Amino acid sequence: MRKDTIVIREIQPQDNAQIERVIRACFHEFKIPLEGTAYADDETPRMFESYQKDNEVYYVLDSDGEVMGGAGIKPLADSDGTIFELQKMYFSPKVRGLGYGKLLFQKCLDTAKTLGYKTCYLESASQLKAAIAMYESFGFQHLKEALGNTGHYSCGVWMTKEL
Repeated sequence: MRKDTIVIREIQPQDNAQIERVIRACFHEFKIPLEGTAYADDETPRMFESYQKDNEVYYVLDSDGEVMGGAGIKPLADSDGTIFELQKMYFSPKVRGLGYGKLLFQKCLDTAKTLGYKTCYLESASQLKAAIAMYESFGFQHLKEALGNTGHYSCGVWMTKEL
C-alpha cells in the first residue's frame, strides 16, 4: 500500500461489503459490545443506500480500490436539524496512525459546515482511546449523557463541538 494512492471519496454501491467488514472487524478487535452499537445497525450492510439524502454523506478511504475506512455525517435523530452526528468512523489497522483519520474527520466537519450544520455530535466507546484523544484534540467536549435518539445504548462516550 502506497500513501500516494490513498484517496478520500464519497461511498459507491460497490463499497458496501468492504466498509461493512472494516466496521465489524473493529468491534471484535477492540471488544466493543455488538448490540446497541453501529455493529447491529440496519444500515451497516448498506452504507451507500443509507447516505443518499441532501444533508448527509459517507466518505471512504480508498487505496487502489480497497476500502480502508470511512466516516459519515447525518442529522442527529430527534434534534432540531442544526446538529449532525459523525457516524461510523472506523479504519483498518493498515492505515491507523498515518493521519488519515484526522484528514477524514476534518473533511466531515468541513462538509457539515457547508451543509449548514452548527454542532457536531458523536458517540464512541471507551475502548477507542486513540479516536477519543483525536476528538479531544479537535476541541470536542465530553457530555454527561447522550443527545438525540441514535439507539446506541452501549456507547458510553458522548461529545460535541460547535462548528
